[in-house]
Amino acid sequence: MPGTNTDCATRIIARCREIAAHTEVPGEITRRFLTPPMRAVHSLLSQWMEAAGMTVHTDAIGNLRGLWPSPIANAPRLIIGSHLDTVPNAGAFDGILGVILGIAVIEELLEHRPPFSIEVIGFSEEEGVRFSKAFLGSLAVVGKLAPETLQRTDQNGLTIAEAIRSYGLDPANLPAAVLSRDAFAYLEFHIEQGPILESEGASLGIVEALVGQTRMQLLFEGQANHAGTTPMHLRHDAMAAAAEWIVAVEACATAHEGLVATVGKLDASPGAGNVIAGRVKTSLDIRHADDNTRHAAVDALTQIAKTAATKRGVTLTLRTEMEQSAVPLDPHLTTLLHRAAAQAGYPSRRMTSGAGHDAMILAPIIPSTMLFLRSPGGLSHHPDEAVLPQDVEAALATVMEFLALLSDDKTKDSHA
Repeated sequence: MPGTNTDCATRIIARCREIAAHTEVPGEITRRFLTPPMRAVHSLLSQWMEAAGMTVHTDAIGNLRGLWPSPIANAPRLIIGSHLDTVPNAGAFDGILGVILGIAVIEELLEHRPPFSIEVIGFSEEEGVRFSKAFLGSLAVVGKLAPETLQRTDQNGLTIAEAIRSYGLDPANLPAAVLSRDAFAYLEFHIEQGPILESEGASLGIVEALVGQTRMQLLFEGQANHAGTTPMHLRHDAMAAAAEWIVAVEACATAHEGLVATVGKLDASPGAGNVIAGRVKTSLDIRHADDNTRHAAVDALTQIAKTAATKRGVTLTLRTEMEQSAVPLDPHLTTLLHRAAAQAGYPSRRMTSGAGHDAMILAPIIPSTMLFLRSPGGLSHHPDEAVLPQDVEAALATVMEFLALLSDDKTKDSHA
């Protein structure tokens, strides 16, 4: 990308906002897995990738992949990636910034070839919105997308397999989506999605690990009845049971350092103000860097839910929708990235990510590292999500130093 670092940062941000214009819902940014706006996103990214000298294709899960090949035969391959999908009514930078920065790296490197190829991947699905299953894109890339997952349905009854075919792709080709054997490392840029870097006045964070996560659905089923004629002691109130449990979720998380727990969904029926709720469906999202602490909290909150239901004559059904262990990132790559930031003149702090990222899927398979950029206001998954030009400059300068250090590593390896 010609011009100064400031020019680069301005263009990167402009590209993110250009991508944001492609949405399912006018007036907001909503872009789910393999929905029509994703075609326009693929088209734009493909143009920019090809202009930078990359060969581009879309794999069978809908990941957009641009390869910048090394002139060296059988060269190893660095993967840079993040996701293209969004949550409903999202911001313009979550996920897509990592892909745009990956392309910018190639544009910066045009005359400075490292001793490895670089593949930039825009993962088709990370958020889990359309099919209530996260990380479809990265799971396919590591060969961990279970066949039965393809039969999950969206709210319209369409299966993942049918969505893939409707997009013009073939699920039978999923094995070809797996990473090349030449891949030796994975790098992901991402906004922090939290307030820590901003609170410390820091542009960048080096991620050492990603927290473990449990996501569950709890269904409280009692008896709907008339709100005026049913005495309190004769009620089987599903809402009251759920409410007691929800307050306990907040108290449990507050009492344990580093634990975060969220009830983000509540669906009550019949849903009338003068009818006792007979059925309440809720969600639980609970995270901690230590898996034992998280598991203990899940067990405690499950027991509290059972107790709250039993004392009201309400039945409880629990379903675990996601169980993800905490994932450490590669210590050597993390150290190189920290050193690179210092060499570029940007102090950075080491940190744990409280959010899930594609890196947590790739890290058990390939050495992986992550670079966080400050989130102004600590906002993400929000229309006001932003990124500062100086932080984009810092990230790009840091990664250029990182690639130089990585090049030295690979040169030493080839001479060993």
